[in-house]
Amino acid sequence: MSQAERLGATEAQQSPRSEQNRFRPDIEGLRAVAVLAVVLFHAALPGFGGGYVGVDVFFVISGFLITGLLWRELSTTGTVRLRSFYGARARRLLPASAAVGVVTMIASAILLPPLQVRPALSDGIASALYVSNYQFVLRGVDYFADRMSPSPFLHYWSLGVEEQFYLVWAPMILGTAWLVRLVRRRTGSEAASSRRPYLVLLALVAAVSFVLSFLTTYLVPAAAFYSLPTRAWQLAVGGLIALTAGHWRRVKAIPAAIMGWAGLALILLACTSLSPTTLYPGTAALLPTLGAALVIAAGCARPDEGCGRLLGLPSVRAIGRISYSWYLWHWPVLVLAPFLLGHHLSLPARLAAALVSAGLAWLTLHYLENPLRFAPKIRTSPRRSLGLGAAATVIAVAVGVGLLRVVPIPVGQGVPAKPVTLTAALVPAGSDISAYDAAVRHTFAQAHAAVAASTDLTAVPSNLTPPLAEAWADKEAMLFDGCLREPFQSGQPECAMGDTASTTTVALVGDSHAAMWTTAFQQVAFERNWRLELLAKGACPLLDLPLTSPLGRLADYLGRCGEWRAQILDRLEADPPQLVVLGLWRGYGTEESLSGYRAYDTAWTDALTHLVQRLRATGAQVLVLGPIPSPGFVVPVCLSGYLDDVPACTPERSSAVNESGIAAEAAATTAGDAQYGDVTELFCTTDLCPVIVGNTLVYFDSTHTTLEYARLLAPAVGALADRALADD
Repeated sequence: MSQAERLGATEAQQSPRSEQNRFRPDIEGLRAVAVLAVVLFHAALPGFGGGYVGVDVFFVISGFLITGLLWRELSTTGTVRLRSFYGARARRLLPASAAVGVVTMIASAILLPPLQVRPALSDGIASALYVSNYQFVLRGVDYFADRMSPSPFLHYWSLGVEEQFYLVWAPMILGTAWLVRLVRRRTGSEAASSRRPYLVLLALVAAVSFVLSFLTTYLVPAAAFYSLPTRAWQLAVGGLIALTAGHWRRVKAIPAAIMGWAGLALILLACTSLSPTTLYPGTAALLPTLGAALVIAAGCARPDEGCGRLLGLPSVRAIGRISYSWYLWHWPVLVLAPFLLGHHLSLPARLAAALVSAGLAWLTLHYLENPLRFAPKIRTSPRRSLGLGAAATVIAVAVGVGLLRVVPIPVGQGVPAKPVTLTAALVPAGSDISAYDAAVRHTFAQAHAAVAASTDLTAVPSNLTPPLAEAWADKEAMLFDGCLREPFQSGQPECAMGDTASTTTVALVGDSHAAMWTTAFQQVAFERNWRLELLAKGACPLLDLPLTSPLGRLADYLGRCGEWRAQILDRLEADPPQLVVLGLWRGYGTEESLSGYRAYDTAWTDALTHLVQRLRATGAQVLVLGPIPSPGFVVPVCLSGYLDDVPACTPERSSAVNESGIAAEAAATTAGDAQYGDVTELFCTTDLCPVIVGNTLVYFDSTHTTLEYARLLAPAVGALADRALADD
């Protein structure tokens, strides 16, 4: 992660004596604590589930050092030389980050699955431009998600925050100075330079940013985690310590020691007590932020005593000196090493990889960072320093763009597979329910046979539908021109398909896991002359589930989930269809925690029974579609890396299917006098759940079926719908 310019021993020796006195060995040691926390967290060392807070410590350090640097220049010269300020930052930070970025992009192009290369290169380009944090926000990237392979540039988000901090902070301080001078001229004040306006400014920034961070953690977690506005309070806290350093210097030895050790204890407590499941930053970020502030404040009084004595040890400071480069290297090494070695890393292997990255960091410090940082011709020229940073950025961006142009698109090279076609078993009008049951068994048996035959597939067929590179387009297509409402969208447009004039209406209702079945029901509606209505909202189950957290209720309100749910139920009760088909995602509470829901628990099954009873009371028949298997990884990405080894991307049924949850839902649905459609046999054998059936790709991501596979299963879901409509 990017830290503020480090006033290391070498630089201190080349500065005026007053600058020598400002060198803080305890802060260099505190950097060691921060980077060790992050590295050990990313290496998944047991007991360090909260090690990600090391980044928060870096933010406080940066706020302290940069604010102090700006204030000293402003108070002595009356201004801030922006070219010199930005030149020093560029000289210090950009060459190393660009060099690591270039190496990471090249290694990613060689080692990653092809479908993962393009997103990685895109992240690399955004990282070179220091905007990757907002790219991750726009993509809704979960920093803590346990995916098959995260972006090798994920850690660059904090460099983006820091570079944006530099861009904003110096003009903000300079602008405040201009405003103060203007007010003093108009009021005729002769007062000397005062810290008070700047303290008020930083206190206001800290307060507003903290409130924004607190609320956004519950509403838009990615924005809260990655963005400067929601992290600025931590930088401002460091700045407040810098502006009040004179007061902290007067603290006595014993209170200062207590402060320092207490601060270090808070940081360690955060590292060991927090976890990836903690809502973060929120209030949890107070622990490492306050801890870092206490350590720095205590060091203002006694930098060589208390915890400062520990932090100032040569071995600790040596780690602090490589902290920037180590942060840059450790994550891509940990991400890419399994692809290089061909297997997942054990804990000892991950720790070994972390040590390798430390070695790379030492080389980078001594052969790249320091030579450029202290080169007299560059150091004494803001113009050359800025030019060096610009050249490094341009080179990194050019490498990323060039690699994007030459990265091949993954295409299956296997023998073309025969498309699967299911035939419907027509049931004569007036038949009893056993005939409909037989029709369901007939179509399910065909699908199951095709699934079983596909377990022998070893190479991705050359006629795969949709092609791997185009699979992600199903995500956009599944919106059906706004019929699937997204979070924070209100209302539900009229979305009628099939024979819109028909007197038989089928309503497909739920979240995105209802919408993904639309192509199947479109085909059924066309064949049977039904009117099909799609009523769906992403991340919003139709179930009326309890929200115990006040902030969870706030999120539900702002996401308009409760409002949408009430509108849909009112519409269904006012004009009931002949059949309501309910589709639901079952990842609530496991793959996301914001809603507070948890699929399959008692509240979930009770709500399901209550919902189907309410819908049945309208006179409509109800069909609840069971969950599709969940592979737990993005299927097209996996297949792009194993074009000749499809079994490597084939999940086992035991891990992909929650048999007990399905049984509980089936019982809850039956208790509500409705039909339950367990679709597991359409996706799995007794042991495996193939990701390609015939020549059709089954999943376009880690949880949704492709629209093409849903269409293939139309006869099977049509049989389920026929049986539900025939039920008395």
